Amino acid sequence: MIVKQLSIFIENKAGSVGYITNLLGSNNINIRSLQIADSTDFGILRLIVDNGQKALELVKMEGYTAKLTDVISVVVPDKPNGLNDLLKLLSDNNVELDYLYVFIGKNNLGAEAILKTSKIDEVEALLLNNYY
Repeated sequence: MIVKQLSIFIENKAGSVGYITNLLGSNNINIRSLQIADSTDFGILRLIVDNGQKALELVKMEGYTAKLTDVISVVVPDKPNGLNDLLKLLSDNNVELDYLYVFIGKNNLGAEAILKTSKIDEVEALLLNNYY
């Protein structure tokens, strides 16, 4: 399933992530997942939230550089090789990933993987026809 991911360019210093999570929570925005890719001075905070457009507007009003991006959310079965089965399907079909992260969701079926690829519609169709 295609979902919106909020990506925020933040300074790599104490309190940066907490400031964002507080801003969103104080405005009744629920964070479903959070991932940080950092460098020495800056990082990219990636979030799946329940209201991406509102969250984007809030962080931009605070002066952050941010954008919404389409990503794919897919449930990975909670079993040995659950993630590997997904990765093999993608590899066998020459799917290149920009990045991937996994988190434990609210369902009891397994974890949720977030996939970023340049061929999002094709990969979603591949998963719908061969993975679910």
